[in-house]
Amino acid sequence: MSPETSLATELQSRMRDVPDFPRPGIVFKDITPVLADPVLFQRLIHAMAEPFREQRITKVIGVEARGFILGAPVALALNAGFVPARKPGKLPHRTVAERYSLEYGSDGLEMHHDAVLSGERAIIVDDVLATGGTAEATAKLLAQVGGELVGFSFLIALGFLDGVKRLGAQRVHSLITL
Repeated sequence: MSPETSLATELQSRMRDVPDFPRPGIVFKDITPVLADPVLFQRLIHAMAEPFREQRITKVIGVEARGFILGAPVALALNAGFVPARKPGKLPHRTVAERYSLEYGSDGLEMHHDAVLSGERAIIVDDVLATGGTAEATAKLLAQVGGELVGFSFLIALGFLDGVKRLGAQRVHSLITL
């Protein structure tokens, strides 16, 4: 068994499925048991950062809210800055905004207009890739400010929802595909 396979197996065994959250019919992947284990959490962060170590990443964009939990330590692992992509109205300075569709509704994201400088190389980090709408909206925020998207790093990709295809398989790294 490869180290990636054993990590994926261990991560899956520690996560919980929470049915009907946040809405009926959705099975939420609860990663808090993984985060509570400092050794496993560190291995997870290392594995999410690894494909981008030689890519000259200057910014890591974490998507609210679990993308903050994973993105900030990935940024430290890559010696990069961290940029939060937040729900509308949560950031205190001038922002750029993007609306998007979810598998269970619609929402929006904002980022400070000066959080990523033109030409900076960035990755987008989140816990779960479903349909790809949230990650695609985050990529559009990055494009609005002139940043260069290098790729995406996810803990979990839900393969049956085609988010990987939507974002471009060559740019998507995930530790687990369900």
